[in-house]
Amino acid sequence: MYASGGGYPVEAAKRFTEESRDRLRAEIEEAGGNEVFALGYCDEDGLVAALEVAARGNETSVLALGRFQNTSRPPDVLIHNHPSAFLTPSDQDMVIASRAAEGGIGSFIVDNRVEKVYVIAEPTLRRKRKDLDPDRLCAALEAGGAVSRRLPSYEIRESQLDLMRLIIRGFNEDALVAAEAGTGVGKSFAYLLPALMFALANDERILLSTATITLQQQLFDKDIPLVVSALGKKIKVVLVKGRGNYLCRRRLEDAIREQSLYEEDDRDIRAILAWSEVTKTGSRSDLSFMPRDELWSRICSEADLCMGMRCPERERCFVLALRKEAADARVLVVNHHLLFADIAARQEGAGYDSTVVLPPYRRIIIDEAHKVEDAATSFFSKEFSRLGLYRQLGRLYRQRRGRPQGLLLRFPGLNPQELDNAAEAIEKTRNAVDALDQVGLDLCADEGVFRLCPPREDRILSVLLSPLMTLRKCLTALAGLLRALVEFAEDGEGETAGADDAGRNAVVWEVKAVLRRLETVGLICGAFIEYSERPQEVMWIEAHRSAASGDDRGTWAVFTVTPLEVAPILGTALFEPHKTVVCLSATLTVAGSPDSPSFAYWNSRSGITLAAGRELLTGQFPSPFPYARSTLLAAPVDAPLPDEGQYPAFVEKAVLELTELTGGSALILFTSYEALKNAYTAAAPVLEKQGIRCLKQGDDDRSRLLAAFLADQSSVLFGTDSFWEGVDAPGDTLRMVILCRLPFRTPRDPVFEARREALEKQGRNPFMELSLPEAVMKFKQGFGRLMRRSGDRGIVAVLDGRILRKRYGDFFIRSLPKTRTGFGEFSSVLRDIESFLYS
Repeated sequence: MYASGGGYPVEAAKRFTEESRDRLRAEIEEAGGNEVFALGYCDEDGLVAALEVAARGNETSVLALGRFQNTSRPPDVLIHNHPSAFLTPSDQDMVIASRAAEGGIGSFIVDNRVEKVYVIAEPTLRRKRKDLDPDRLCAALEAGGAVSRRLPSYEIRESQLDLMRLIIRGFNEDALVAAEAGTGVGKSFAYLLPALMFALANDERILLSTATITLQQQLFDKDIPLVVSALGKKIKVVLVKGRGNYLCRRRLEDAIREQSLYEEDDRDIRAILAWSEVTKTGSRSDLSFMPRDELWSRICSEADLCMGMRCPERERCFVLALRKEAADARVLVVNHHLLFADIAARQEGAGYDSTVVLPPYRRIIIDEAHKVEDAATSFFSKEFSRLGLYRQLGRLYRQRRGRPQGLLLRFPGLNPQELDNAAEAIEKTRNAVDALDQVGLDLCADEGVFRLCPPREDRILSVLLSPLMTLRKCLTALAGLLRALVEFAEDGEGETAGADDAGRNAVVWEVKAVLRRLETVGLICGAFIEYSERPQEVMWIEAHRSAASGDDRGTWAVFTVTPLEVAPILGTALFEPHKTVVCLSATLTVAGSPDSPSFAYWNSRSGITLAAGRELLTGQFPSPFPYARSTLLAAPVDAPLPDEGQYPAFVEKAVLELTELTGGSALILFTSYEALKNAYTAAAPVLEKQGIRCLKQGDDDRSRLLAAFLADQSSVLFGTDSFWEGVDAPGDTLRMVILCRLPFRTPRDPVFEARREALEKQGRNPFMELSLPEAVMKFKQGFGRLMRRSGDRGIVAVLDGRILRKRYGDFFIRSLPKTRTGFGEFSSVLRDIESFLYS
């Protein structure tokens, strides 16, 4: 709160325009002459020209609200009045002014008539924004332009130029932008040109965020260098990955010193040690081999394990070097997860003007924006499992081949009795999580998942509650023991004779990190126990199975807490505080009224319309590809519905006959792995005899499967969820995409189920507002795998009878570009395809 004092003022006319003085005077009068707290915005001459009253107080004080730090345009100056006319700042005034000054914000005190002003701190005047010239930038993409002449076979695309003009408006007007750009529009260049030019002209940092590593690398390695070359200007661009991608030298040395790795890891860790002395980045992707996840997690950089300035390896730290590079850059290329990590920390109090996970920024471009809700849901979820808890407990203490190992053996000053007590507490915690894990697996036995909800109250109370409470009790006891040890060591009372200070600090630091993680697991247990009192969260359990898990049981339960909705979080943390946020994707709309696509679904799920007082610009920019000439959308009217008994056999028969007709060159997409396996088993032996190679998701990692598919023009690739997007196979490599089923989310998805129920409770239609539009957007992604270049030609075949026999099927069809169609009995569809391909 501000408090009054007395002082030496200057003329208010030297700091305020006449209009702003009149406005402030009127506000003070309306408050009965009491104190008023206002945000001031300066004009080009440095005078306060606009005001926003944030709080009203009494005769001696007023709340100095901190919300101004998170607004899209921070104020230039904080203003309040002293009714006493004694304007000297109080101690509280000085504290608040000091905080504000760190962000370049000034602080003024005025009398009630706004005739005098005491300047505690002058504002740092903001540079006038230099707007972009749309005609000049568009010229770079027109014939003979700086960018177009660097691209072979470049064609002018009006939709690309229109998209760029919309993005330029977003920068020039400090607006939010949502744009759907069809395949082939060239959205990367449409946003890179304005982003780089704005960063150069205004000396501002721009953040580019993508959902996939593939697009990150394409932007950094290919597209951005081309645009920078075309501009003929120097601009520093840095690719930033999550810190888990980088080696931590201290943890590597610690792992070697502990000598507790499995024998099969010994050669790998020695190779990593040698690599660490020559690598410039320390990035896992630069290794010539792929270490096991368990090994890498033991030696990678992690935020809660970072010792910062205390680290003995800080001068050679890869993450610190990256941060220095990023602090100097005008453009940062990140992924959605890293973006959310940064905005979450800022929203929790770190503010928007300092370095947190990333250096400060005010403008963001989000590519692959259709993934924003899923990425945010994943980031803001919290989970634990038996295997994860085992790893943390094993870091503290474990027996290996009859020998004790772990951090506690090297903990400074730990006596044998304390070690025994800790080992006993760890064993109790292991037993408790074992019991809970078995209960979780039993609950998941029928469907693979189990969501905590009122209809299952009896099972929750009778089966789940007790082991949850037992584990939380064990974790609380272990955490209390560890906390006492850490506090004792940090007070310098432990016996440290003969211990190296750096090593001692590292062990204590690692134990503190394990302690925080154990406390987080305890909080998750608490959320499960109190699930009925937390309606804005979804508590669910999922069974995981893996023969290669390294776990004797090969199966374990994962306990997850997920926010019911992420739109409010994104509205206040992402869209509201930043001056410009541009969101782009090939799939942001679904069919609205005829010939009028709607952003309503994506807008509501992303939270972009929840940003108070923000202008939202939207635009749909159709693909320039000749779909009406080059694409056949085929669907048999006699296809069974998925819930009919003959549907699986129909799909297996249709997949075989369609791929035989095209001679391979097909991507076959499913919504379940079981259906994929059945269709593959039926088709592969026949197709292989015809020289058509069949590739199946699960037989190799995704990147190698795609490489094999691209290398063999006649091959067929069977894929599920992740292959509905991100597959780029131009030319004759892909002449047919088969969508076996409309991609509705499974009703067993616990988070989706909870979101549907929440809409029902509000009296809304969850099918029309959630299930259908989400499925349509994914359907568009699958359809988009076919045409990747303007010269491509092929068929999209849909084997789900609902697309023609259900009223809502029209939503799917109308959400696609106009194509040729082949709707008839399956035999007729085969003839249509044959005619389309070979006539």
